[in-house]
Amino acid sequence: MGKKRALVLGGGGFIGGHLARRLLKEGYNVTTVDLKQPEFREIGQGETFIRDDLRDPYFTKAIVAGGFDEVYQLAADMGGMGFISGANDAEIMHNSATINLNVLDGIARCPVMPKVFYSSSACIYPERNQLDPDNPVCSEASAYPAAPDSEYGWEKLFSERLYKTYQRNKGVDVRIARFHNIFGPDGTYKGGREKAPAAMCRKVAEAKNGDAIEVWGDGKQTRSFLYVDECLEGVRRLMESDYSEPINIGSDEMVTVDQLAQMTIDISDKDLTIKHVPGPQGVRGRCSDNLRIDQVLGWRPTMKLKHGLVATFHWVNTQVNG
Repeated sequence: MGKKRALVLGGGGFIGGHLARRLLKEGYNVTTVDLKQPEFREIGQGETFIRDDLRDPYFTKAIVAGGFDEVYQLAADMGGMGFISGANDAEIMHNSATINLNVLDGIARCPVMPKVFYSSSACIYPERNQLDPDNPVCSEASAYPAAPDSEYGWEKLFSERLYKTYQRNKGVDVRIARFHNIFGPDGTYKGGREKAPAAMCRKVAEAKNGDAIEVWGDGKQTRSFLYVDECLEGVRRLMESDYSEPINIGSDEMVTVDQLAQMTIDISDKDLTIKHVPGPQGVRGRCSDNLRIDQVLGWRPTMKLKHGLVATFHWVNTQVNG
């Protein structure tokens, strides 16, 4: 029996790139597709990278019809709070929804349909359940009645429903994960699309002793952050399971943004302080509820935030300071 064939859409990005490397190590033949070249990694041995636009229905239909066993759909127009907080909403909703519509239309036309993974987001959860930074509610069942705090979250929720309808009506075999703040090396750390851990690492790496690093808001907003290796472990376990409802993949170690900043400062061994400045903050509290993933997969992430943050800071510091 030949090697399994996997298609990673969004393979030029952070999670997609790490996933491609993992699949190659597992012995897959991997094809990756993205609008941009991978920025922080080389194309792997056994990997075919195609640079093209998944908003093009003709290209997308052709690529997903390539006889793959598994398709991982991570392609989206996305970024951190500085990017998804309003000014880019039209492009985010149009681009991401178009990609998902094209992907599913193509897969549904395949004579033998591959299993497909869709990367959703914790941003789908209702704002009303995330007003208390100490007690956010992010269980999978809490998604409805729907009321995400961003259009990014609304598009992700629409696309979850889109994948489920293609499962019911067309027989597409889907897996859906709601990612909670995935971070690690080899990801965007500057330019406006970076997530909080990478941004914090960059600010600390750039700072000199005695400087103050800027934190948006009062720093008391809470989040959980999941290291990319554990994210991939969850994705692969989910794909090997027969569970097709949306499920959280995230850490349940909740910290304030100030704690994230101080942890990064401590790792750097620099003498820095924190300065609170106006900026987009998102919901007041968000943390992965891991009860369902434990029940369904018999597994949940366990890596401590500091362990992943050490690796991420050292990588970002090397990018910034050489």
